[in-house]
Amino acid sequence: MKILLINPPHTAIGSRVPDEHLPPLGLLSIGGPLLDAGHYVQLLDAEFGPMSSSEIVGEVLRFSPQVIMFGHSGSTSAQPTIDMLTHLIKDCLPEVIIVIGGVFPTYHWKEILESNTQIDFIVKGEGEATVTELINAMEHGQDLSRIRGIAYRKEGAVIDTLSRTPIQNLDDYRVGWELMGSRNYTYWGRKKAVVVQFSRGCPYPCTYCGQSLFWKSWRHRDPVKFADELVMLKEKFGVEVVNFADENPTTNRNVWKSFLEALIERNAGLILVGSCRADNIVRDADIMHLYKKAGFERFLLGIENYDAAVLQEVRKAGTVETDKEAIRILRKHNILSMATYVVGFAEEKLSDHYKSLKHLINYDPDQVQMLYVTPHRWTPFYYAVKDKKVVQTDQRRWDYKHQVLETKYFSPFFLMLTVKLMEVAMQLRPRSLKRYFLHPDLRIRDAHQWYYRIGRRVWFYEWFTFFFREKRTRSGPNLSQFWQGFKSDSALPLQSHPADQAKRRAPAA
Repeated sequence: MKILLINPPHTAIGSRVPDEHLPPLGLLSIGGPLLDAGHYVQLLDAEFGPMSSSEIVGEVLRFSPQVIMFGHSGSTSAQPTIDMLTHLIKDCLPEVIIVIGGVFPTYHWKEILESNTQIDFIVKGEGEATVTELINAMEHGQDLSRIRGIAYRKEGAVIDTLSRTPIQNLDDYRVGWELMGSRNYTYWGRKKAVVVQFSRGCPYPCTYCGQSLFWKSWRHRDPVKFADELVMLKEKFGVEVVNFADENPTTNRNVWKSFLEALIERNAGLILVGSCRADNIVRDADIMHLYKKAGFERFLLGIENYDAAVLQEVRKAGTVETDKEAIRILRKHNILSMATYVVGFAEEKLSDHYKSLKHLINYDPDQVQMLYVTPHRWTPFYYAVKDKKVVQTDQRRWDYKHQVLETKYFSPFFLMLTVKLMEVAMQLRPRSLKRYFLHPDLRIRDAHQWYYRIGRRVWFYEWFTFFFREKRTRSGPNLSQFWQGFKSDSALPLQSHPADQAKRRAPAA
């Protein structure tokens, strides 16, 4: 069959400001098995531009697919855009079959299908095996109810089939890297880049995170085969930077060590960046030289909070001492540390933010990423805050970079002000500036300066959008009411995106 994979444009700051894009790994991951099954598959990555709704529909009409599949890594905030685009596409191509997938559709399949008759199927959970079976069944007129892991409509009723067992051997399905085509996917300062997964899932039950719920269990790729794939990406596609999408690729020390050794043996010369738990960095202090030799230049560490009581409440299973030690170990081996810090787990006061800043300065990470807690309905954290009011009812802003829940002691402006000042204090402190100007490793210094350039642009852009392009409400529903009344807003115009507004104001080329 003729299949078009669409990565919709996103409103998140990260995809709008830096002008660097990473390939949509989820779509490439289902594209590989579909290509191997003999289907004609193309990728339309609307993040480039970003493309307007009319441009997307025009490309769809030009390709004239039988099936369209939508997916996005930020599926909660991307869903309104997907709803709108699928309406426009179905109006022009009523016979096309539309399939969507991702974390948000996996848990909101019923509401989406009930309010979006233009969407035909939802793939729940991992998609590689499911989409292949679904397309095969449609092609041969087989009974769809036997396919595990889908939701669809039949005679007006929404049907949910049995759940699919997670893929046990991740090497059974290849990523369709060739679908990247000639697009210039870059990261880390305009270097050719890709996103990869060594593992899926996370064994830790943090209440605010859906990783352990969506992926069900932690599994990993064959370490040697995975190292060979990274070498192939460099040799065939010119990849210089590899960004790990895993929440915690280092869960199994022995398997991870085998991967590092295999990559070192191949002398790949790649730049690697990823995420990791601080306690795993401390655990691997004796082999951290292998991390560096394999090519790692930065790890994101989910510090999340300094308060031990809060960490226990959200079941983070971390400690202040471990977080600080992990940053020290990374710096000893000349690997950058990025500390994420989440605002909103508790009813914080100004004194709490001041203490948070003091702790972050004491941690001394190279980079910091300030986030807002985002209460997804499928996480345990939702039930702890379901009675709190929602101040941001635009689902497109539910991307961890916007305040969603009302705070007792802060107005939205004052909360934004304290968060932005904490960022300034962290990045302009003397130690950080010294590394920016005088770090002895030129590659690390370049990485510092690249991050500062992006951070500066994002910082000012966030203030601009806060005042002129975003709306908040003082009389919003509580969280439970918000999701009970959830209806996908398919009438939401994509042209309201900042980039599209700018495009309309710009003179024609």
